[in-house]
Amino acid sequence: EVGHIFHFGSKYSEPIGATVLGPDGTEVPVQMGSYGIGVSRLVGALIEASHDENGIIWPEAVAPYKVGLINLRTGDDECDAACEDYYGKLTNAGIEVLYDDRDIRAGGKFADMDLIGLPWQIVIGPKGLKNGVVELKNRKSGEKTEVTFEAALNQING
Repeated sequence: EVGHIFHFGSKYSEPIGATVLGPDGTEVPVQMGSYGIGVSRLVGALIEASHDENGIIWPEAVAPYKVGLINLRTGDDECDAACEDYYGKLTNAGIEVLYDDRDIRAGGKFADMDLIGLPWQIVIGPKGLKNGVVELKNRKSGEKTEVTFEAALNQING
């Protein structure tokens, strides 16, 4: 139940003397009702409607972050610097970013990002850095592409 409606009738209007003129011109008590949305229930309904076997797939309009930035080689000076620089570029462009710089295996990072379900994932690793590319993944479609840093930013801002 995401929304609800309650009909109070004249339970509250009669004690305070709230009236309107009826069709025949006589005063009648106002009929009252309450309409509400269970905001806390919306999250559950959204997740139920938008998920797969790997986790949540947040629609961009309500995602807690737009991008999950994954550092494949935490502790590697080049990867750390590239990720921190790109994080700054993304946030300066007004994009909310969840940066995964945990020192765990790549598979764990990928699984966690899919579970969290942010609309976009950007993976930065040593091989991509040598070629000047990142891996850009669309969580909804699952499509992964290698693109330049600038192309990834442009596609996310799309």
